[in-house]
Amino acid sequence: MSLEGLLAFPLTTFTADLELDLDAYADHLESHLAADVGALFVACGTGEFSALSPDELRAVLRRAREVVAGRVPIWVGAGGGPAQARSGVAMARADGADGVLLLPPYLVSGPQSGLVDHVRFALRDNDIPAIIYHRAPGVFGPDAAVRLLGIPSVVGIKDGFGDVDLMTRIVTAIRAAGGEDFLFFNGLPTAEVSARAYRAIGVTRYSSAVHCFVPEIAGRFHRALRDDENAVADRLLTDFYLPLVALRDEAPGFAVSLVKAGARLRGQKVGGVRPPLGEPSASQLERLERIVAGGLDALAEVG
Repeated sequence: MSLEGLLAFPLTTFTADLELDLDAYADHLESHLAADVGALFVACGTGEFSALSPDELRAVLRRAREVVAGRVPIWVGAGGGPAQARSGVAMARADGADGVLLLPPYLVSGPQSGLVDHVRFALRDNDIPAIIYHRAPGVFGPDAAVRLLGIPSVVGIKDGFGDVDLMTRIVTAIRAAGGEDFLFFNGLPTAEVSARAYRAIGVTRYSSAVHCFVPEIAGRFHRALRDDENAVADRLLTDFYLPLVALRDEAPGFAVSLVKAGARLRGQKVGGVRPPLGEPSASQLERLERIVAGGLDALAEVG
C-alpha cells in the first residue's frame, strides 16, 4: 500500500437547503484532480462524515468513482458505533472504494483492548485496506497500536490527537515490531502547521483541507516541505497558514466551516455546513478573504 503526494479531503457539497448536491460535488472533485493530488479521501472529517446518512455516503462514493475513473485512489470514511462502522466498511468494499478511513468509536470509549477489538469488529469479513483515525475517543497507546499489525487489512494510522511524544512512541514501537511498511499520517486540522514536527519523527504524509479552496498554496507548501525549501515554507506559514489557524480557533467546527467558506469565496458551489457546525460571521468572512489574498500574494512572490 502506497499513498504518496498531497492527500486531499474534499468537501461534501450541499444545496441551499442543505440537501446533497452531486453535480456540484463532481465539479469540486475535478478541481482537486486538476491540482494534482495523490489520493482523495471522500466523506471524511472535512467532508462532514458525521452529518451524512448511509445512503448519502454511498451516493458520494459512487459519484466520486464516476468522476475520478481510476485516476487516483479513492478512500472513504467509515465509523460511528461498531455496527455502523462495520456496515460502512462493507459498503465501501461493495461500492469499489480503494480503502477506508476508520473514524473513532461514537460517544463511548473503552480500554485499549476494546479499541483494538472495535477495529477488528468493524473490519471483520472485509479485506479492504483501512487507515485507523487515532483521535478521541479512540486514542491508542504504543502496545495497542502494535496489536493493529495483527489485523491484516489495517495499513496505517492517521494521528488527529496531536501528541507528538505519543506518536513518536507509536511509530518507534510499530517499526520495531516489524511494521516497516505501515503508513503514518498527520491528520491534525490545518496539518501544514505541524507538518515539519511530524516529519522529524518519520510521519511525512498529511491531509490538506486547504487543498479544498487554495490548492495552489497547498501544493506549493507541500513541495517546499519535500524539497527543504525552508524560506518558502516559512513565508507561506507566516502570511497564510498561521493567520488562518488563528481565525479557525475562534469557534468550534471552523476547521470545516472556514474551509467551506473559503471554497465559496473562490467561486465553488459547495453550499453551507450542516448543524451543529456554524457559519463564520460577516467580519470573519472579510478576514478570511484578506488571509486568502495575503497567501496568494506570498505565493506569487516565492514562485
